[in-house]
Amino acid sequence: MTTLTAGRTLTRAQWTLAAAVHAERADALTAEHRARASRAEKHPVEDFLFTYYSYKPAILRRWHPGPGVVLEQAEERVGWRWYRADGDDVHVDAGRFRTERGSLYRGVLNLLRATLGRPAQFGCFGLHEWAMAYRADEVRHAVPLRLGRSGTDAVVEAHDLKCTHFDAFRFFTPEAVPRNRRPLSRDSQVENEQPGCLHAGMDVYKWAVKLGPLVPGPLLLDAFELARDIRTLDMEASPYDLSAWGYRAVPIETAEGKAEYVTRQRALSERGQVLRRAVVDAVATEDDTPGAADFSPARFVL
Repeated sequence: MTTLTAGRTLTRAQWTLAAAVHAERADALTAEHRARASRAEKHPVEDFLFTYYSYKPAILRRWHPGPGVVLEQAEERVGWRWYRADGDDVHVDAGRFRTERGSLYRGVLNLLRATLGRPAQFGCFGLHEWAMAYRADEVRHAVPLRLGRSGTDAVVEAHDLKCTHFDAFRFFTPEAVPRNRRPLSRDSQVENEQPGCLHAGMDVYKWAVKLGPLVPGPLLLDAFELARDIRTLDMEASPYDLSAWGYRAVPIETAEGKAEYVTRQRALSERGQVLRRAVVDAVATEDDTPGAADFSPARFVL
């Protein structure tokens, strides 16, 4: 991850090269998805980052330097939202973004900081995907269940559900909801989010997109790569049989599967914490001290 130092000035040659390198990396990350989309083909794992989050590949291609970096001779960016010109030079108007998107800005910053400050929990074993299929007549993905209907239900019934992420919990089947250790709500999200959660790690990408030009381009792409890697484990540990797509199952119903899941979960959690800290450091000012009341997720969560 390479980000630019605030207060730096980039010549036109420097910033156009940085933007081109960024676009090339973004294109490589989305090439397979774009090729499938051109053929109207669906993918049960990788499409998630473009359908659930609903951010198109073009979002990833747009490079921003982040706050405090001046772009020389960047007249073509004068019309970009939340950019400001000073003569022939252009920079991100971070102050205007923080003012116009104040609720979003303070809320995201508060959620990221709250998650950063909590210990990670590693005892969920990815059972949220199983809870979404528990006693369901229809499942969320058009993919066979690896253990069948009764086997899937039996795994849920044999475990303690410990989901802490509302945007996973809200897709639990009605029969699975009361099995969770605690009820979750949108309003209590900031109180429950913790860095061991796979979905909270994927959401670092969502928050990076929401913060728009405040997030330097390389950091956005790092967050996307993390989300992609998390999604892979998320589905490998799910009740679905993805062997037809080349995925090997992580059988969390076994001791060996649980051990593999937690090992990979820990590594992903550590990467997520590094990126959370990087996003906070990139976008926040010394005067930003948002409180819990500033988190209003219902207005901007997806």
